[in-house]
Parts: sequence; C-alpha cells; structure tokens
Amino acid sequence: MLRDSPAFSGFSANDIEAERRFFADVLGVDAEVENGMLSVHLGGGHDVIVYPKDDHQPATFTVLNFRVADIDAAVDRLIASGVTFERYEGLGQDERGVARQYPPPIAWFKDPAGNIISLIQE
Repeated sequence: MLRDSPAFSGFSANDIEAERRFFADVLGVDAEVENGMLSVHLGGGHDVIVYPKDDHQPATFTVLNFRVADIDAAVDRLIASGVTFERYEGLGQDERGVARQYPPPIAWFKDPAGNIISLIQE
C-alpha cells in the first residue's frame, strides 16, 4: 500500500536552532527551520526532520548514519570542527573512536541534543 509513498524519518531535540547550526555549520548539511521544525536535506534527495520536544531525552541508539568513502578523513574533519567521538567498551575502537573490529569501519558522535549519529565507511 505504501510502497510508492515518499517517506522521511525524524527525531527530537530540545533546541532546534542549535541543531540547525550543528547540521549546517559543523556537518555541512543543508538544514533549514520550517514551521518550528528542522528540515535536514541529506545526500541522495533524502530528508530528516528534527522536531522540538521540551522534555526531550536523547536517543540511546543511532538516529542517523552518514555513509562516507574515507572514514579517517571524515573523522579528522569533524574533530577539527570540534566534534568529539564516542567510545563504547568492547568495540575495538582506535584512538580517534573508529571501530574497526568488524567491517565496515564506523564511528559515533552526538548532536547538540545528545542524539547519536554515525559515520560508516562505504
């Protein structure tokens, strides 16, 4: 029934303007506030919305994954922009936070609202 219906995903945050600045200025993704929600325009023509929620609780799982050709270069650029990568016990992460124990290489960081985002090497 919904096979041909366009779809999008979303997650909450407690400060939409902080999210906009993070996605646009730090991650370099097109992002704009519309009707009080953040529309994040991703590669491939996909969108994600970030909606305001006063009692927001950060997701305890990855809400958004970015595929990258070179995870080391992407991690270096984000670290230079002030992003801190998460460390998870038992995942074999290197000194910068890239997990290489099981392919594909992956690294996690958080948005200003504490939601988890990842980079995954293609």
